[in-house]
Amino acid sequence: MSSPVPPAAAAVCPPSCQNCSLRRTGAFTVLKPEVLDFIESFRTETQSVAAGETLVHEGQTNVRLFTLFSGLAFRYKSLSDGRRQILNFLLPGDLVGLQQEFGEVSAHGVEALSDCYLCVFQSDSLWAVFREHPRLGYDVTWLAAHEESHVDDNLLTTGRRNATERVAMLLMHLYRRLDRIGLAEDGSVPFPLTQQHIADALGLSLVHTNKTLRRLALLGLHELKDGRLRLLNPRALARIAEYYDTPPRVMPLL
Repeated sequence: MSSPVPPAAAAVCPPSCQNCSLRRTGAFTVLKPEVLDFIESFRTETQSVAAGETLVHEGQTNVRLFTLFSGLAFRYKSLSDGRRQILNFLLPGDLVGLQQEFGEVSAHGVEALSDCYLCVFQSDSLWAVFREHPRLGYDVTWLAAHEESHVDDNLLTTGRRNATERVAMLLMHLYRRLDRIGLAEDGSVPFPLTQQHIADALGLSLVHTNKTLRRLALLGLHELKDGRLRLLNPRALARIAEYYDTPPRVMPLL
């Protein structure tokens, strides 16, 4: 288990699922008390991971199943020379480790972008979810499909969008995801990404990433300051990225 994260740095997992602050944001499906009790019954512990630490290593065996309660992280794959592709970003409420439930080793790594707290589930709990609560089993399937859709969007972005469109898409997409789970404050959201993270996610060089961010900032479209992102002209960013935001539906949360 990683060294403890100071409580001031990230929200600590509640002792009971009934007291989960994520469930009060309105972004997640409402569950009956007995279903929450079932989820809590196979939560074995909570885990803290400091910013920059690796939660899951590529090729790791016996990866456990987690729900990210607070903080941001990302999934990635790397080459032997150290080049890295960030596959997608993980936000509070996301399920971590599901892919490893169906394989012997982890096909990707997971690293904390900021101080994180996670709820840890029993390694053999997934079958019990499907067997005893089919509706929760459907929710797990939905979460897997939802994460796949993020990866599909990222593939389109890196494969077909130009640098300006890529950066605009990333800024819009992360802002909207963070806003919907209640992390927007005074028009800004936490944004612990460095320019290297953005470059690794978008398949750009660090120099190209820097120039593109500066260009969009000079146009008055966004502001990055003190680890927070503010969209100054979201309509213009959406047009550049061809980002069509549909009304969000509530999401499952384990």
